[in-house]
Amino acid sequence: MAIYHLEAKVISRGAGRSAVAASAYLSCSNILNDYDGVRHDYTRKKGLVWREVFLPEYALQEWQDRAVLWNAVEENEKTKDSRLAREFVPTLPVELTKEQWQELLSDFIQASFVADGMCADVAIHDPDPPGHNPHAHIMLTVRPLDENGRWQYKTEKEYLCIKNGEERGFTAAEFKAAQTDGWEKQYQYKVGRKKVYMTPSEAEKHGYERVNKYPKSTKFGRQNPISERWNSEEQLVAWRKAWADVTNRYLERYGHDECIDHRSHAERGLDEQPTIYEGVVARALERKGIVSDRCELNRQIKADNALLRELKAAVKKLMQAVKNTVPAIADAMEKLRGNMIIFKYQLLHIGSGKQAINKSLKMYREDMAEYTALADKIKAKSKEHKTLLTEKKAMPVIHVLKHRELSSRIAELTEDLEELRTEKAMLLRRLQYLENATADMLRREIRTFEDGLKKLEASETKYATELDSALKQYAELQEQAAEFDPIELHDARLTIRSEQERRATQRVQEVYGDKYDILRMYDSKRSIANLLNESADERSLTERLRAKQREQKQHQTKRKPKHPEQER
Repeated sequence: MAIYHLEAKVISRGAGRSAVAASAYLSCSNILNDYDGVRHDYTRKKGLVWREVFLPEYALQEWQDRAVLWNAVEENEKTKDSRLAREFVPTLPVELTKEQWQELLSDFIQASFVADGMCADVAIHDPDPPGHNPHAHIMLTVRPLDENGRWQYKTEKEYLCIKNGEERGFTAAEFKAAQTDGWEKQYQYKVGRKKVYMTPSEAEKHGYERVNKYPKSTKFGRQNPISERWNSEEQLVAWRKAWADVTNRYLERYGHDECIDHRSHAERGLDEQPTIYEGVVARALERKGIVSDRCELNRQIKADNALLRELKAAVKKLMQAVKNTVPAIADAMEKLRGNMIIFKYQLLHIGSGKQAINKSLKMYREDMAEYTALADKIKAKSKEHKTLLTEKKAMPVIHVLKHRELSSRIAELTEDLEELRTEKAMLLRRLQYLENATADMLRREIRTFEDGLKKLEASETKYATELDSALKQYAELQEQAAEFDPIELHDARLTIRSEQERRATQRVQEVYGDKYDILRMYDSKRSIANLLNESADERSLTERLRAKQREQKQHQTKRKPKHPEQER
């Protein structure tokens, strides 16, 4: 079933990552990082389905080689905490083929990123077993390009200048024009023991000494307007919506009814809190015609006790009121038979619920085992990552080769951890009705289903006991009826049977509403008919009726007077 998952990340040196290492990892390539001299070789990594580089109009064609592209990015970023790339990790719909995944991604990347001036490096991963967790990695450049294919600035220094007591920010280029209009930069001057920002003309009047040469500026500078838009929450929401729209378009194009939605439950109006068994999404699934185990379980438990008490009371009252006449015995037997049909319907319904819950439990336990395995891998790799970082920090700088070896392994662990965390997020996302799911929520779901299964088994035992009791009471009524003509009793029962079956059906319909199953009711009637051995009784009565008819015919033949001529 198609699910929505689009994880957004930033690849930065401050987080210990490099764009070259990330690209080599996602494309299963061997790339040397010129920035630090570390080679990243992931050619033995499995699960790669497809990889491609997309370039905008002004990009250099040599960047079609991802090694050249990302080394150019690394070279252009100078600081130790630079943001190097943006990364998106979407889950791919299992309904589509590998070729259709490529079409879908190419369409999305060209329209959403490349058309807006970004370089994109994409790869499809379908890890073992194939089709289990297909997803894509999309790496994007974070600096815009000018028409000459050169990187533009991310942020520009913005000086806070003053004119007539008003303070305003200007970039270096803007200040040249503003200076002629009377705007002045501000510097720190020593006023007594304090350091105060003021303009040079004001400081000159008082003879203050300037502390340093750095003018007052905004903390983060002026963002490039294109970069500012790319970094905005509004743009992220637009990209998330674009992924949902293009995915739904391709699902519809290739004949699939499934669709995905980028909005949260709250945004879609699904803001109720889930109850112990049910939840708004479980009920939403049911409205789509999908049976929700939790809703089914909730209905079952709510209905069972009340219905069982009612039927037990009716049977007890029935046995006390039986009179030794054909109509009374016939009425009692058919009413008891109607109750047995309800008991059997409930048992079949419980069996169906148990089967569905066991299926869900199997799925959840498998997911829990997968989650635990992922968590263990993350824990082990995180521990190794931390140990190697400590070792590298303590190692003298003169050990260049050892430093590079450690750096390569640390980078590999960093990318492994990113991939594992993404897999964990996608695994939890597969549990669609668990908004912001966690491992603890998954464990609670398993416990909920296990508790519900125990309750269904208890209900099953109660109904099975009551059905056995009803069968014994039915046998007692059969003994009472032995003194009556079986054909007369059978005819009396058939006269009222359809009405009693209609009442039993109506009672079940009242309990289950639109979840009433006509085929299950048919199976219940057939099963009770088999339990009461009605086919054999029908054959026996038919034989007795035929024998009686033959006997009557023979008796009439003996009593018929002879012909007058025969008498002479």
